[in-house]
Amino acid sequence: MAENRCPAVFALVSAMSIKTVAILGAGHGGCAAAADLGKRGYDVRLHARSAERLKPLRERGGIEVRGVQHGLVQVDLMTTDLGVAVRGADLIMLVVPSIAHGPYARALALLIADGQTIFLNPGHTGGGLHFRHELRRAGYRGPVTICETVTLTYITRMEAPATFNIYSYTTRLRFAALPGRHTDTMFGLIKPLYPEIVPASSVLETGLGNINALFHPPGMIMNAGWIERRRGDFLFYREGITDAVGRVVAAVDDERLAVAKALGVPAAPFIDMFHQAGLTTAAARDSRNIARACEESEPNRTIKAPASLDHRYLQEDVGYGLVPMSELGRLAGVATPTIDALIRLAELALGIDYRAGGLTLERLGLAGKSPAELTRFVETG
Repeated sequence: MAENRCPAVFALVSAMSIKTVAILGAGHGGCAAAADLGKRGYDVRLHARSAERLKPLRERGGIEVRGVQHGLVQVDLMTTDLGVAVRGADLIMLVVPSIAHGPYARALALLIADGQTIFLNPGHTGGGLHFRHELRRAGYRGPVTICETVTLTYITRMEAPATFNIYSYTTRLRFAALPGRHTDTMFGLIKPLYPEIVPASSVLETGLGNINALFHPPGMIMNAGWIERRRGDFLFYREGITDAVGRVVAAVDDERLAVAKALGVPAAPFIDMFHQAGLTTAAARDSRNIARACEESEPNRTIKAPASLDHRYLQEDVGYGLVPMSELGRLAGVATPTIDALIRLAELALGIDYRAGGLTLERLGLAGKSPAELTRFVETG
């Protein structure tokens, strides 16, 4: 990896390691992170925007976890006060849906200290770019180093308000920093927490590797009737991703790969990324059959479909997944007809203008940039 990194950042990281982690978000991912890192000896502060969300955790005396970790894990601090959560933390880790990045960025602009590292776990598509743009719009003028993974570091689900099953860690998880010249440094900082991360070339590579955006929207739209009639009473991955759905996922994937190629961004096919993440078998990968890959996904084996279309599989993975992919295609001069059709169908199904509310080039801070300017921007900030 390149060594043309900022000396000040190198000096900072060489003099520190992460001990205190402020985890923002107390959903399934945030609580899994709090329990896992707490169990491994980190000082954890868990923030939720709602006191109601923390109530069952406080009543239980912590987070009950099973799977890769076991038992009741006490959390050092649980709070709804964002300032208390982040003050002096070595790492601020956001484990929230992409739709919460903007509000958190605007709130943190008034609270973070120069040099505090922000980790979006995950960043999905354009998370780091959007977060940085919102920080600047909110008036923060200090140095900004943001790092992100392409998807959540855990495969996990909430089983009860204070009980979480961590089925596994996500393997070979792509990781990048913004600006990209800090990726090596941030990788060294985060690797002890999450040994499965692997460095990516830039946040464009992590963003265009968002597998959730590739198969959740087709699975939701093409199973809309079943979801609404059965209230999600079927296995989303094993039963909902049929051969027909898989062919649409493949078409979305082909368009994503074309956008990545036009921008000079490394990208692997969906089925290879799905296998690298530990989500399917080698035999399914080798078959190149997306439906089979989902059927043979052991970590997703028991996960049921959402009970309605009003779910993050559309709310997040369309507006904050497919829309920015389409927008990056527009910047690169690459047509994305299948992606655009899914966005439009989701808009019609839910009556939501995902184009207006999603991650457009303007909301990513990329309006008016050429492909060459985009490449420079993600490297230098």
